[in-house]
Amino acid sequence: MANIKSQIKRNRQNERRRMRNKAVRSELKTAVKRAQAAGDAEAAAGEARAASRQLDKAATKGVLHERTAARRKSRLARSANRAAAAS
Repeated sequence: MANIKSQIKRNRQNERRRMRNKAVRSELKTAVKRAQAAGDAEAAAGEARAASRQLDKAATKGVLHERTAARRKSRLARSANRAAAAS
């Protein structure tokens, strides 16, 4: 346990940020799963667009690194395009 006042405050801030980041990451995972599980091509494209938007927001907030978000968006788009081509 920290004894220094500034470190006690820093610990409180870090805990708040950790919980916020955890919530954002959880939403991201759900959005990506929803996009991958979507039935028809049009629904999959819409879900992929929504997940892509959430990935961009997470990168902007600093929850994800920008390149990580870009990589995940790329993979998501590829799988959506494959699903569209298959149907």
